[in-house]
Amino acid sequence: MNILMLSWRGPGHPNSGGAEINTLENVTAWTNAGHSVTWFTSTFPGAIPFEVVNKVKIVRRGSQNFKVNLAAFTWYLSGSHEKFDIVVDQFHGLPFFTPLYVKVPKLAFIHEVAREVWWLNPWPKPFNLIPAIVGSFLEPWIFRILYKKIPFMTVSNSTKEDLIKYGIPEKNISVFLSGVNLSIPSPLPTKNKVPTIVFLGALSKDKGIEDALLTFSFISKLRPSWKFWVIGKGETNYQLYLDTLCQKLQVDKKVKFLGPVYSLKKFKLLSRSHILINPSIREGWGLVNIEANAVGTPVVGYYVPGTKDSVRHQVTGLLCPPHHPELLARNAIRLIEDKKLYKRLVSNSLRWSKQFSWDKFTKQSLTLIENLAGKK
Repeated sequence: MNILMLSWRGPGHPNSGGAEINTLENVTAWTNAGHSVTWFTSTFPGAIPFEVVNKVKIVRRGSQNFKVNLAAFTWYLSGSHEKFDIVVDQFHGLPFFTPLYVKVPKLAFIHEVAREVWWLNPWPKPFNLIPAIVGSFLEPWIFRILYKKIPFMTVSNSTKEDLIKYGIPEKNISVFLSGVNLSIPSPLPTKNKVPTIVFLGALSKDKGIEDALLTFSFISKLRPSWKFWVIGKGETNYQLYLDTLCQKLQVDKKVKFLGPVYSLKKFKLLSRSHILINPSIREGWGLVNIEANAVGTPVVGYYVPGTKDSVRHQVTGLLCPPHHPELLARNAIRLIEDKKLYKRLVSNSLRWSKQFSWDKFTKQSLTLIENLAGKK
């Protein structure tokens, strides 16, 4: 088959995350199965317009902020490409609107619906109200009007439930649990002598970094010797804002921003940490939770879509209602200081993390697209 993947971000994009890891694993497996895959995605400063990664043809046009959607439309209709047997339309807030112009079979690939995340966009005030209001209004209608008859592939039951609320028939939704790429150090580093809490993810409002810092401030008042690490990167202006916030919360001397960290070094830091804190307001799945569990680090987070799927409350972590950093702080203290509870959750976390396989996910997605394209 000739398969076309449409997505906002692709390999090498500075803002790529779990969704892009997931996508690369799938398209690589499809090419390894003998299919041809073209991945159309956004460009970025220094990006190569065309390259081949893992036998996947990467085409980059337009920036990630809606321009890539228009670029995909014009590129597809221009016909300057091979004929495709199936088109995978990946959502990132908004989809590529393929039901309007693609005649071959289509598969919608979505990690999470946006919902309240529209209101946490990084646009400056008052312009941030534009995507917040327009996105919140349009999102449900895009599903109900354009995608009601399109099959969906997603990564959690939480997203499946949201899709059903938006009018997508349950029979059209396939849920495949993500795998995880691990670089487990051997031997596994021991935990720090001083209790250490880590945040891992993009430094953005929707990922909950501000609530993480508030949580650190609550804990710091009660346990002044504890350490706090932040792994990840954000926009320069937002990073400056976070530095100012740390000063206001009087934790600027205690919070260590480690920047983006990858592969073995990331897992060493997770191994040495006692708890991963995840105050994200919404996830598709929550890959960082499984990464932490894989090195024996339980998670304290919010009971929200995605996180409630990847974290089992009282089994691999502790969850509480969103927007309550003080509850996150209490759960973190309780978990670390209750030795029996902590030992049980560490053991459970290690077992839980072992069941997530890219091989299983990609075999399921391969069968799905072959069936949809009538090639099996």
